[in-house]
Amino acid sequence: MFMQFDDDTQPPQGSVEHGWWSSTKIGDLAAAAGIGRIHVLAWRDLDDVEAGGSELHASTVAARWAAAGIEVVMRTSHAAGSPPRAIRDGYEVVRHAGRYLIFPRAVAAELLGRHGHRDALVEIWNGVPFLSPLWARGRRATWLHHVHEGMWPMVLPPKLARAGQLLERRLAPPFYRRTPIVTLSESSRSHILDRLRLPADNVHVVPPGIDPCFSPGPEAAQPTVVAVGRLMPSKDFPALLDAMACVRQKVPNARLRIIGEGYERPNLEHRIAELAAIEWCTIEGRVAPEVLLEAYRSAWIVASASRAEGWGMTLTEAAACGTPAVATRIPGHTDAVVDNQTGLLVDRADDLAPAIVRLLTDHDFRQRQAAAALTRSGQFSWDRTAFDTLAVLAGHPLS
Repeated sequence: MFMQFDDDTQPPQGSVEHGWWSSTKIGDLAAAAGIGRIHVLAWRDLDDVEAGGSELHASTVAARWAAAGIEVVMRTSHAAGSPPRAIRDGYEVVRHAGRYLIFPRAVAAELLGRHGHRDALVEIWNGVPFLSPLWARGRRATWLHHVHEGMWPMVLPPKLARAGQLLERRLAPPFYRRTPIVTLSESSRSHILDRLRLPADNVHVVPPGIDPCFSPGPEAAQPTVVAVGRLMPSKDFPALLDAMACVRQKVPNARLRIIGEGYERPNLEHRIAELAAIEWCTIEGRVAPEVLLEAYRSAWIVASASRAEGWGMTLTEAAACGTPAVATRIPGHTDAVVDNQTGLLVDRADDLAPAIVRLLTDHDFRQRQAAAALTRSGQFSWDRTAFDTLAVLAGHPLS
């Protein structure tokens, strides 16, 4: 059954914070599709020390589904310091098995019915798939934020990296040709179609939202760049550190705040020491929401040197605080940032420094970019994200 929009039910144009994609609308959509209980299979939990955008996206959508009256069970791996079972924002989190055993054990639990019945299944394909098309019946969808091809050699030994690339690009895709796929951006969709050769009609774009808590505030007195994300090779924080060292030759009082945690932290700290950057660069780890908000508000620029993203949620969160971006021109970033309007996109790491210097030193240019970023951020709503993601699962058209 497909939802038809008439004159009285057309979703709003422009700013999206009008309640159209409310819990009631999400609940009505689920009821019409006969979806009362959804199981979500995820590699990593939001409470994991290395959680990032994928985990935030999954948790936020699950919470909105739960608020609409849908029972949601998220099966994921152990997170240090967290209990095996918990309720978060209305949905159940089940944490069993480690980072690798989560795949066979989650599948076995579903086949044995250990988490109860389900009306629909969501698989989050984060590099390694759960291969749900081979064993799951009924309604299902797969969330695939981006292709991981270049990330495998960054995190695994050569032989395992080649095996991962083979699995992702050749072995797994044929099984997903009849599976609805949700990705975050048009550029990621194009990359998925090009690399994985999935049918275009099955790959749907549902952008992430922005939490309403993100809003403008005063700039820091000192030129400040903030970078937020997991400390892992694909984020390429060393390239950003090197760029900032060059920036300081033109803007001597510029500083860099890195917010995030991960196994690359010792290497970053070593690089900071090599650059004698301790006085102008800080790694703040995982921070409380109010600290993140203050960081976005006070920064003159948000920056990302990442090599792979499905979107770049930190860039649009900062945009909602009136902070423009400097970021690498990769799939995901090219949708999160409108080049030369809400920030600057660069093709090479060597181009990061000149772009940052331009925004830091040209006040009027930075203010225009900031105003445009803030205006555009009004297009993104987590309620709409939750509605449209459910629409794909239910077989309805997107709003």
